[in-house]
Amino acid sequence: MFSSEVLFFGGFLLVIGIMLLLDLGVFNKKDHVVKFKEAAAWTVAWIVLALVFYMVIKTHGDLVHGVTNYEDLSIIQSKYAPQLKLIPDNFEASLEIYRKNMSLEFITGYLLEYALSVDNIFVIILIFASFGVRPKYYKKVLFWGVLGAILMRFVFIFVGSALIQRFEWIIYLFGILLVYQGGKIFFQGEEDETIDPAKHPVVKFASKYFSVFPRYVYEHFFVKKKGKWLVTPLFVVVLIVEFTDLIFAVDSVPAVFSVTKDPYVVFFSNIFAIMGLRSMFFFLSNIMGLFRFLKYGLGVLLVFIGGKMLAHVPLEEMGFKTVYSLYVILGILAVSILASVIFPEKEEVKEIVSNS
Repeated sequence: MFSSEVLFFGGFLLVIGIMLLLDLGVFNKKDHVVKFKEAAAWTVAWIVLALVFYMVIKTHGDLVHGVTNYEDLSIIQSKYAPQLKLIPDNFEASLEIYRKNMSLEFITGYLLEYALSVDNIFVIILIFASFGVRPKYYKKVLFWGVLGAILMRFVFIFVGSALIQRFEWIIYLFGILLVYQGGKIFFQGEEDETIDPAKHPVVKFASKYFSVFPRYVYEHFFVKKKGKWLVTPLFVVVLIVEFTDLIFAVDSVPAVFSVTKDPYVVFFSNIFAIMGLRSMFFFLSNIMGLFRFLKYGLGVLLVFIGGKMLAHVPLEEMGFKTVYSLYVILGILAVSILASVIFPEKEEVKEIVSNS
């Protein structure tokens, strides 16, 4: 008989799988250019789904780990949320505290991952422009990119969680990495925001180990010529998107581990953010140039999260709660967006961005 933990996680994966199949087979039978309104509608839909899942965790979060009694709850709390103060001999009240904390960790991790995805979107825009991908094929490339990202994040998150549980000092390495990456954003010039297709490591890898057809063949990833199967440049672009997400996961996954040590919560927040990445790509690609300071806001965000990981022990002793991280994240994003509105880019800069 399956435990509630297995059933909950299996049900989550089943729902995500169904959504992906519906998206691929029902809503996108034909390749088309995604317009602003369609992208906005799907962006809202995925945010609503994430909020629904937040309510599920808030009311039934105990199912994630199959908690059925106070002893089970105490074990999970000591392992993933040692900062929580449970109420001895009061299982129901303690369970309510645990559910509330888990749902708060999920929504904070989701918001953090969603915010960090903005930088990923900017790089994907550069990839499509550099490799001359036609806009009508963007959604298909991103679909398979998202599917691969889900599989990679699954491995990355649960292996990372196991390492953190076994070697707690790894959390400090994550913190140093995030502070470095956040600081790096402030010293990154415009010349660093370009992609040379011929020099990209994935292109070199594909050229060495695959037979690559020299040009695009409509929406196809593979083409058969003279009895031999070849990969098309569109397939190479999918590999590049996968590679890019793996690089960004090195930042974003450790960042969410600063919010919670529970690998399930990290996975859930990552997957909802990734699932909404495609629609947000088409939504933000139309207005990216309006938020000139958002990239720097993300840099500040990474430095804050990294610093929090480095100082997590004294912060926990001072009573620093997850909700405080949520407030700081919202504050940083609000300030960077507000500053972009108050101090917009010059018109000639906007033209360069819109034509890239």
